[in-house]
Amino acid sequence: MGDLETRIEQGRGDAPADLVLRGGRVFDLVTGQILEGDVAICGDTIVGTCADYEGREIVDVSGLTLVPGFIDTHLHIESSLVTPFEFDRLVTPLGVTTAICDPHEIANVLGVPGIRYFLDAAGETVLDIHVNLSSCVPSTEMETAGARIEAADLVPLMDHPKVIGLAEVMNYPGVIHRDPGIMAKLRAFEGRHMDGHCPMLSGRDLNAYIASGIRTEHEATTAEEAREKLQKGMRVLIREGSVSKDLEALIPLLDERTAPYMCLCTDDRNPLDIGEHGHLDYMIRTAIARGVSPLAAYRAASLSAAEAFGLKGRGLIAPGQRADIVALGSLEACDARAVWCGGVPVGEAAFAARRITDPIGRGSVKARRVAAADFRTTGNRTETDVIGVIEGKIITEHLHEEIPIADGDKRPDPARDLVKIAVVERHGINGNIATGFVRGFGLQRGAIASTVCHDHHNIAVVGADYDDMALAANRLEDLEGGFVVTEGGAVRAELALPVAGLMSLAPFEEVRARLEELRAAAKALGVGLEEPFLQLAFLALPVIPALKITDRGLVDVTKFEIIG
Repeated sequence: MGDLETRIEQGRGDAPADLVLRGGRVFDLVTGQILEGDVAICGDTIVGTCADYEGREIVDVSGLTLVPGFIDTHLHIESSLVTPFEFDRLVTPLGVTTAICDPHEIANVLGVPGIRYFLDAAGETVLDIHVNLSSCVPSTEMETAGARIEAADLVPLMDHPKVIGLAEVMNYPGVIHRDPGIMAKLRAFEGRHMDGHCPMLSGRDLNAYIASGIRTEHEATTAEEAREKLQKGMRVLIREGSVSKDLEALIPLLDERTAPYMCLCTDDRNPLDIGEHGHLDYMIRTAIARGVSPLAAYRAASLSAAEAFGLKGRGLIAPGQRADIVALGSLEACDARAVWCGGVPVGEAAFAARRITDPIGRGSVKARRVAAADFRTTGNRTETDVIGVIEGKIITEHLHEEIPIADGDKRPDPARDLVKIAVVERHGINGNIATGFVRGFGLQRGAIASTVCHDHHNIAVVGADYDDMALAANRLEDLEGGFVVTEGGAVRAELALPVAGLMSLAPFEEVRARLEELRAAAKALGVGLEEPFLQLAFLALPVIPALKITDRGLVDVTKFEIIG
């Protein structure tokens, strides 16, 4: 940022601006008008609009429309399966200039050092990364995570310049029923931003949750749910991830009246999805194509997001604002032709100038070696609880099926789309293995396995054959984490994620190619889901209704208890 006098001098035109964008039109998110004139930039700050300027550097943006950089209001960069630096390369050219991340995936594996890794990386990326401090490590007491973070562990990080506040408070029953550990975190962050996570909560329970001081929330999956949350003062973050796809359901609520209170987020989106469809740019053009006005869509993507999270001085192209600018071919296409992040042109030169923070979390997969017999499910009754997958949602169904007992075991039945699911504790703490049944994968043979397993990130494996399940689970330890597809006693496809068992050290282009191979290998087994690995990961998250599985057993989330 130039000093105060210099900014004033360049804004008045008494000296050439550091950078002038000439010939474009500015989309004003306050009035909705298209404004003519140059955009003058001093350092990382816009100092002039709607006038003619001279500059030390002049960039011709004739024929393009300039909009503020997009803000992803809630995401887990780990779910992109690449490091923050590769995520930077992946999404910043698409117009994302600010990301508000919750590093609770790596925090659940490594604890506070995982959060510190993200804070260090955030100081080096072109993308302006901000961090909300992880509130639920572990997310509940019904799972075994690799670490535990209490309020006292978060307090020393609160005043870091990249920290906004407290990340999604997932343990909503803990808030409603005043769990002492959750209360300590809420008290520590009183007066600061606290992000929410309360799927399907309504009525007095929702009132109680909001009364705690939580102001933003991204788990609404229906317009009715989102409307109640808006009516009660929450800012609703519309989510469109690789598994959780809520954009179509919530679009009817987004208009120029509600846009100041609605934002956009991706939560969990991988390079394959981003490469095929896009990121926030996909959400914006989809919303406009469905009838949302460009003013409402672009407000939600930038200005509303900045105001919701207290990020002063961004979200507009106006004097005094941070120079986060996207030059588009058209508002409807949301096709970024050029991007400036803090006045820096986004491109290979900017990426090459970064100092790369050393990755952490190697060798974090410490699971015991498993055998086929470990996946047997014993019991004395044939009526069986079954997890029902709902594609495009992280909520599930709690189904009941009759599964016969043969030789003391309930076997997979692919003909009925009933296959075995298991979670294997991988942090080297207790060696737990829990098994159950799932419907919705369509798997006919073989197995798929992952160490991306929200939020405890143990090994999750689903299969029609116990030997293939054991091979897949054991291969994950050899890889230091990742994804594996096995069939007939052989590995058919794999992706190593050695950074805490969550992120690759490879460029995002390579990760995307491996994901294509994995998807093809899973489909060859009969899997019909578009995102089978992330769908598998969310079957282990015990704070999302209705039936889930952790290393301690099946969890009925409606009752918040382990049932088997």
